[in-house]
Amino acid sequence: MKNFAKFTLWTGLLLAASVQAKDAVTIGTGGQTGVYYVAGQSICQLVNRYDDLVCKALSTGASLANLDAIADQSLDMGIVQSDWQYHAYHGSDVFAGKANLKLRAVFSLHAEPFTVMARDDAKITAFDDIKGKRINIGDAGSGTRATMNVIMQAKGWTNDDFRMVTELQPGELAGVICRNYLDVITYSAGNPNGTFKEAANECETHLVPVTGAEIDKLVAEYPYYAKAVIPAKTYKGTDNPVETFGVYATLVTSEKVSADKVYAVVKAVFDNFDRFKRTHPAFAHLSKEEMIRNALSAPLHEGAARYYREQGWLK
Repeated sequence: MKNFAKFTLWTGLLLAASVQAKDAVTIGTGGQTGVYYVAGQSICQLVNRYDDLVCKALSTGASLANLDAIADQSLDMGIVQSDWQYHAYHGSDVFAGKANLKLRAVFSLHAEPFTVMARDDAKITAFDDIKGKRINIGDAGSGTRATMNVIMQAKGWTNDDFRMVTELQPGELAGVICRNYLDVITYSAGNPNGTFKEAANECETHLVPVTGAEIDKLVAEYPYYAKAVIPAKTYKGTDNPVETFGVYATLVTSEKVSADKVYAVVKAVFDNFDRFKRTHPAFAHLSKEEMIRNALSAPLHEGAARYYREQGWLK
């Protein structure tokens, strides 16, 4: 019995050591109602199913929060807007003076239009009509907030141009607009997404075009922006296509993350590509060839490049 107890203790210690030694990867996403969260969860499900890595996708403040966490090594990977990938690597905009030259691209995901939804009774038909209204500009650290700041700067607006400004997370937006606490909500996200679908189904709302000379100038000047159209009837209450502009969602990491770990994540996604595309409507039209080239302004990580070369996609 004494020998059995020793054997049990020994095997328990071995099992604990094995679990502790097992490699893990963390991916920062965004709010739990957004496409970033679905993307991160879907990636981790494939990694956990087809590799020995333990992958965890965490809900975060999205783009800027993820980039900061990758820089300080509290996250291995993160999903970020392509414009903020550019700024983080080049040390521009909010990253002025703190370029992260160790930032590495893994692949791009879906196009991500800047999307604006308004209550029908707020009488908003054009983007400039949002002045003087109650608006959510995005939670601090999110790509939505950062893009809204860029637009406001281009237009010469400040928070004082609105009746009320909030900084809520995506999961809170449908409730506040439908309870008439806000007139306008904004979100940079793949469409359709849960936030706008919930709001459109629960109260009378519509999408607002994001167009004008300032938007045209942004698209012309910055390669990470592109014009976009949200298809008609994507959401209840919006029967016609809606013009806007936007960026891409991208998966990024750090040079400090091991090549084997990044290779495993990339392999899990692309070896099971059709399964991944079925996890959200925003992924339905993804192309492998475009994902390794679109909107990647940081250098490719060595682990990702290794897989792409094996597939013959890179020389």
